[in-house]
Amino acid sequence: MIPVVPWRPGAPCPRLDAALARADGPAPEVVARVAAIVERVRREGDAALVALTRELDGVDLAPGDLRVAPARLEALAAGVDPAVRAALELAAANVRRFHEHQRERDLVVDDGDGVRLGQKVTPIGRVGLYVPGGTAAYPSSVLMNALPARVAGVPRLVAVTPPRALERTPALAAALLLAGVDEVYAVGGAQAVAALAHGTETVPRVDKIVGPGNLWVATAKRLVFGQVGIDSFAGPSEVVVWFDDSVDPAWVAADLLAQAEHDPEAAAIAVTRDAALAAEVAAEVARQVARLPRREVAEASLRAFGAVFVVETDDDALALVERLAPEHLEVALRDAEAAAARVTCAGAIFLGAWSPEAVGDYLAGPNHVLPTAGTARFASALGVYDFVRRTSLIRYTPARLARTGAAVTALARAEGLEAHARSVDVRLASRSETA
Repeated sequence: MIPVVPWRPGAPCPRLDAALARADGPAPEVVARVAAIVERVRREGDAALVALTRELDGVDLAPGDLRVAPARLEALAAGVDPAVRAALELAAANVRRFHEHQRERDLVVDDGDGVRLGQKVTPIGRVGLYVPGGTAAYPSSVLMNALPARVAGVPRLVAVTPPRALERTPALAAALLLAGVDEVYAVGGAQAVAALAHGTETVPRVDKIVGPGNLWVATAKRLVFGQVGIDSFAGPSEVVVWFDDSVDPAWVAADLLAQAEHDPEAAAIAVTRDAALAAEVAAEVARQVARLPRREVAEASLRAFGAVFVVETDDDALALVERLAPEHLEVALRDAEAAAARVTCAGAIFLGAWSPEAVGDYLAGPNHVLPTAGTARFASALGVYDFVRRTSLIRYTPARLARTGAAVTALARAEGLEAHARSVDVRLASRSETA
């Protein structure tokens, strides 16, 4: 079910290559289809949303039905199991509390001569949240995407979700209310992303779009990037469990399956120095997967991208982790802290055997929206800083310009930009005349 694969740095490894290749972009035919949808919504507005919802979702809506009434959200949320609602409330409190520590403040530096340099931090004006509603309907993601925006001070938060999503998963309605989302629209897919990016008669145009989605949604976000900001070019998800004999092999197997059940494109990978332990984990995976409701999804993921890599040294294990740059890294080792301190490329690190990825997905507080498909080499978890703009402030004085203006004009003329140089020269000449 999940292969045990020897690995050493520099050696050919088709299994590793397969996992790394998952980051390939959408096929040209998908891009073309999504581009047509985006353009149709841009041109036709609400009429396109209504028509596409009928064509793609099989739901008849009038333009007046696009916005979900607040009373409807309240009614759906009221039907949520009390235990689930309590868990959402606890998660929301934890997520909000953690992200409060990420607030950025204005910066002012006194640079002498009366010169002031600084940075002004301003919330983004309008943010759009995509909320998937098929088999992947995640109330936890609503909290993880919306609450950092709220902590950042975003004044208007707009959500879109497929037309049947809230009825299928009422916990989404509860999460939207807990997160303080201002407006919810019953439209999904690429057409929803296009509506947020360009605006329609009903759906407002936003400044940034965040939130997970399927291939069509992710491709639409790629295409509208530049018209609006987006959170990331999200790819397939992954976990790497770096383990030794201090953790039960059944726990490692359970954590691999927790990733594999997400998506056939997900990668569930473990790495250890102990070949016998690797075999035990593989056997446990085979036993446990048979009892999963999402068995077919998990098995497809494991067949295509799963592996338990066996390495010779801790340095080799670290090299493999850095090569994968995983979204989630579980360090289930005796000295987890020391090993984790050496890791530079991971979206989130879970320290010790008692820190399964699931606690980060739902409750711990740090954001579960993480760089995927190896992008942890250069990207970070979603946070409050993703919902603000930083504006530089520069206040020069006559004395400072007189002292440094020659350097500015020298650089401007070196670049062939004479008007830049003259914009300084005219000020220096005026200062000389009034001296």
